[in-house]
Amino acid sequence: LFPDTIPECHPTISPRMYHTCMAPISLAVILALSFLVKRRRLCQSCWSGVPGLLSPANLLEEDGNRGMVVAVFGILFSSLCQLVLDKEPLPLASPSSHSARGEPAVPPRCAPGRAPRSSRFPAFPEFWKILALLYYPAFYCPLLACATARHRLAHAAGCLLAWAHCLVHVWQKVQCPQAPKIHRFYSLLSHVPIVLSLLLLSLCYPALLCRSLGRGDSPESQIPGREYYREYLKALLSKRGRKGSSAKIEESLQSRIRSYLRSYVYIPEEGFRIPLKLVVSITMAIIAVYQVALLLLVAVVPTIQIVRAGMTKDIVVLLVQFGLVPSENPAVPGDMEKELHTVRHYLWSLEVCYICSLALCCLLTCAMLLRTLVMHRSNLKALYQGAVLDVFSKAHILRPSREAVVCWISFSSFQAAFACLGLLIQQVIFFLCFVAFTFLVVIPLQAGTSSPLFGIIRNMWPFWLALVVAVLVQQLLARYQFLEQHSLWKELTNRRALYLVTFLLFPTNVLVGVLAGVWRVVISGLYNAVHFCRLDISLLHRGVETFDPGYHAYCHYLKVEVSQCHPLMKAFCVLLLQHGRTEPLAPPRDTLLEEGLQLMHPKHPAPGKARIRRIRARWWVAYTLLHNPSLTASRKTALADPAANGAQLGVPGP
Repeated sequence: LFPDTIPECHPTISPRMYHTCMAPISLAVILALSFLVKRRRLCQSCWSGVPGLLSPANLLEEDGNRGMVVAVFGILFSSLCQLVLDKEPLPLASPSSHSARGEPAVPPRCAPGRAPRSSRFPAFPEFWKILALLYYPAFYCPLLACATARHRLAHAAGCLLAWAHCLVHVWQKVQCPQAPKIHRFYSLLSHVPIVLSLLLLSLCYPALLCRSLGRGDSPESQIPGREYYREYLKALLSKRGRKGSSAKIEESLQSRIRSYLRSYVYIPEEGFRIPLKLVVSITMAIIAVYQVALLLLVAVVPTIQIVRAGMTKDIVVLLVQFGLVPSENPAVPGDMEKELHTVRHYLWSLEVCYICSLALCCLLTCAMLLRTLVMHRSNLKALYQGAVLDVFSKAHILRPSREAVVCWISFSSFQAAFACLGLLIQQVIFFLCFVAFTFLVVIPLQAGTSSPLFGIIRNMWPFWLALVVAVLVQQLLARYQFLEQHSLWKELTNRRALYLVTFLLFPTNVLVGVLAGVWRVVISGLYNAVHFCRLDISLLHRGVETFDPGYHAYCHYLKVEVSQCHPLMKAFCVLLLQHGRTEPLAPPRDTLLEEGLQLMHPKHPAPGKARIRRIRARWWVAYTLLHNPSLTASRKTALADPAANGAQLGVPGP
């Protein structure tokens, strides 16, 4: 259990050698991929717009590479978690790498008046950690940029890079599974997200390469998310009757509990897809929960086990003298075997409390993240319909701004950071609650001894009884004496007695208010600690919710996401981009689909402006019918055949 007893392990491919070889390769891949992208604004006539600025991922598009984007972000975040605790965060400039190769650790003598070479560079690790924050994104950028380039050569390069990274990481952990860092297996367990992400990339890139070799770089792939926008438009304009009756039915308690539990489970809906940025945010939050929980587990539990195993009778005597351990004769220490067993039982109980609280915190945080995923979908669907007041407390203009762009950039980072801090806060609170309950209730009941909590309750029982009686009396008087029940309303009565009771019970209600205030502090603290990781709700009042940085970032994120990635707007743009291409004739469709849906299956592409005008007219017909379902029965096809074109069906909301 002691990290110092684990010998140093030097793998065949050291971290310095790994980064020294892979960093130039990653830079070369980035430079090569930039020649596959054309510039859009700067000097487009120079070299035909080549090279261009390469983007690692289209975070505002639905390009189908969601798993690869999440995997690379997971690698980057796990590397961040490791460099925070690592003494040598930048392997390319680690001091121990020089000593490992036999170079002198002490700098050689220099001429008088000239500083040693090592003193000209910062020796403190914070400087290297700042450089590592910029180095690791650039180091892992090619793993994601190769998929964004949409070229078979880029896919081949990404395949080779993913295999190289995966083989090196797996080989290092196979050779050195244990490391003297916090815990012998901490380094191995903290690398699990990195290895899983690299394995996913190693499988996705070959599949992507085979797909690109099979169909080539077709123009179809130049419109990202085309199929998703079609599915969204189909689900929006399809004429399907709503299931169930609109009348409210009294639900049983079991059904209400089932519905409440289902609200914490995200079930995918047909025609709707969570945006890529939200998928990345939730996944990074889950990885953050794993990394923080692993650190809290391996940093505390082995220490408690070491203390329990090394507990001696001399230490027990000191604990007995201080009154921390009960003893039959504390003034005259005897064998102390019973007291030693008691101390070890206390330490074991402390360990159980810590593990139980950590498990509870992880479950609550994951449940809150699933709940926030459901709320993300609900808020996005409401904003897609234009129901701004259903999401925000006041009217907002859904358009990007400087502050909104900054919040959109930092939203995923905020979600991961808030998940880390929320788990830490919950662990402190619930661990103290578990310890207090164990040592004040459970252990005294097991040992048959008195507890300070039981003593307080026993000595102050008249006070507690008086408060309970006062509350019950007020409830009974309000129910039977101060309210007069009528057929449709209730009215105050016996007002003189009401004023007298208010005056007489004022001092008692002050004490009741003190207890209510304590309960208010406890319940608000627990609520805020549990919901700390959720950015879709504000922990402050609606009047000051803008001072909540998490909720503030979420609101501005929604503005950018809805204004730039509205599925209807994207579907309309896809339809406009199709006017220059011919498509095969579509099979006969059901007449229950509106003309807006039939736009995606044109019978014959008409050249020029006439087809564009027809598309625009049909689009406005679909839009008008969507917001005015009562006009459906007045259409020409509906007048000819009441069952045709969905005349008897309502238009569901998006």
